[in-house]
Amino acid sequence: MKKKVIMLMCLCLLLCTGCGKVPKLSNGDDVFVSVNGKNVSANDIFDELKEKYGVDVLVELVDKIILEEKYEEDDKLKEYVDAQIEQYVSSYGEDGFKDALEQSNMTEDDLRQTIALDYRRNLAALDYAKSQVSDKELNDYYENDYRGEIKASHILIKPDENNEDSDKAMEDAKKKAEEIIEKLNNGEDFAKLAKENSDDEGSASDGGNLGYFAKGKMVDEFEDAVVKLEVGKYTTEPVKSTYGYHIILKTDQKDKPKLKDVKDELTETLAQEKLNNDTTMKYKALEELRKDAGLSIEDDNIKSKYEKYMDSLKTTK
Repeated sequence: MKKKVIMLMCLCLLLCTGCGKVPKLSNGDDVFVSVNGKNVSANDIFDELKEKYGVDVLVELVDKIILEEKYEEDDKLKEYVDAQIEQYVSSYGEDGFKDALEQSNMTEDDLRQTIALDYRRNLAALDYAKSQVSDKELNDYYENDYRGEIKASHILIKPDENNEDSDKAMEDAKKKAEEIIEKLNNGEDFAKLAKENSDDEGSASDGGNLGYFAKGKMVDEFEDAVVKLEVGKYTTEPVKSTYGYHIILKTDQKDKPKLKDVKDELTETLAQEKLNNDTTMKYKALEELRKDAGLSIEDDNIKSKYEKYMDSLKTTK
């Protein structure tokens, strides 16, 4: 890993230049190594490392200093890092995970620090995006898109996975859903039909009950259909989604909370939308954070490379 290589080389430089008797070149530079009668100075090594890895190391070290102070370690961060490590171990297996670390010249602690830094960077990006949400955007979203939680039940009919003809399987699923709707039209009980027919194992045993859910928690087709229903009514046509065909019964809808009570929630929702729609916003956020922290790059070469590096990130969609 670049960072580790550089840190080791820098340590060597410190050891060579700070301990014992170190040979000098005619210009006063410390000799780092000698080979075939030629001397390489510590400054030569430093310049080479700076040229290749300077910006990468600068950004990582600066962000680590700033973000560890701004976002202290808490239970959420620990849980996130642990979950990511567990996911790696699950994907690679314990031995494979250790091998992957060795091949990357990393320890597990190195990886944990990298994951924690990325977590903090995401927090910083979200906070920046929140600051970009205007009162008008917030009010418009509340008035036009926000709603109270809806409670619904459904009967899901999935296409037969064993049928190699996928079109025929979907057609058969739709036909079965239409037959169930006809039974509802004839007065049969929704919950009873859900228990007998629904392919959603999670809700079938409870008569298809999905409980209350907020906007954005269901697939678009389902949400569009349930919003249009009156409480106590069910869809008279099967609703197609990636899961199959749904028959939806709307059982309740809560009143919309006051804006002041959900302002933080809605601000975060809109901020997340901004981040999703603009992949450069995260980099803009981190650049602003570094400026606010008083970042000053004294080396003209590294400064130029950093500015070009940031410009490339902020113009890539």
